[in-house]
Amino acid sequence: MSGLRRDDGFGGRGDEVYELLVAAHRGLSDEQSAALATRLVLLLANQVGDPDVVAEAIAAARTSLGLDAQPSTRSGP
Repeated sequence: MSGLRRDDGFGGRGDEVYELLVAAHRGLSDEQSAALATRLVLLLANQVGDPDVVAEAIAAARTSLGLDAQPSTRSGP
């Protein structure tokens, strides 16, 4: 892969994928939902198979939340 995909990779079915993700979390506790999200991210990151693309996706997701693209390496509060 040569970089983070920015086009509609779902062939116009993005709403269906969104609904699948929402449904997967329905009825879960906050802790279960966070665990599911983490596991799903790891499975999909493995499917991507390119650490540079995964890092680019993390930066894009953080930026979309108004955060710095790179997470702090500092641990603790």
